Amino acid sequence: MFEGLKLNKDLVEYQNQRLKQRVSDLSAEQKKDYYNLLTPALKDHDTYAVLNYVLVAGLHHFYLGKILRGAINLAILMTGISLILFTKYVFVGTLLIVFILITELLALFRSQVIVMNHNNQLSEDILDSISKD
Repeated sequence: MFEGLKLNKDLVEYQNQRLKQRVSDLSAEQKKDYYNLLTPALKDHDTYAVLNYVLVAGLHHFYLGKILRGAINLAILMTGISLILFTKYVFVGTLLIVFILITELLALFRSQVIVMNHNNQLSEDILDSISKD
């Protein structure tokens, strides 16, 4: 849940540089295959941040392919709203919404490193699959 806090920006940037070195060591044909697979799958940190900022409902998790996490986020938010609107548990509903807002605010501030880490993992998976061939 607190992915943004766990990631070390320097380590993620180091991994990114290491991956770039691995790509430079590929043959021309392998580079072509790598970029053909990677380019359409890359995610943009600005899009992630906008989805987080505008719709705190967890859509930014869906954007990165983290369906379960997005669904949990959305369920907690909807539960909080339902508790506020339809029950006498307004305080509990407010706490749920505040919890989601705080965790997603942290993700918003760390969106660049979160998306870079996602793209690094994607890149590494593609490199591993190309290296096996």
